[in-house]
Amino acid sequence: MLEDVVRENIDKEGLWLVITFKTPYGPLDTMEKLEDAVKKAGWEVTFKANWWTADIPYGLVRIDARKGGREKIILGKWILGRELKIMKAQNLGLEEGKEEFFRMVDSITSTLIHDPVIRTMREQY
Repeated sequence: MLEDVVRENIDKEGLWLVITFKTPYGPLDTMEKLEDAVKKAGWEVTFKANWWTADIPYGLVRIDARKGGREKIILGKWILGRELKIMKAQNLGLEEGKEEFFRMVDSITSTLIHDPVIRTMREQY
């Protein structure tokens, strides 16, 4: 299911592919499943990162990928659920995608803002 959504949307216009979904898996397994879907679609993963909160079981996976001369950033916005269920998939341009990424990281890290590692990661993006 996740593989189908990635395959159907990754080659479309827009730098960012944002997929919102429910997952029964933990943060690391969720990132691995999204990474596998990107690879099966024929893209090389060049970077991956994962942010999540324990208070409310939701998180964000970021995967940067390359295929030929193209680049794509895949954001997996997930919430814990009983089964894997895709809620929405959309391709966004540079600014829209960047704003969505920052908004999601801010919502997850707002309680951890004083952590220097988190602060440094946020400054990189």
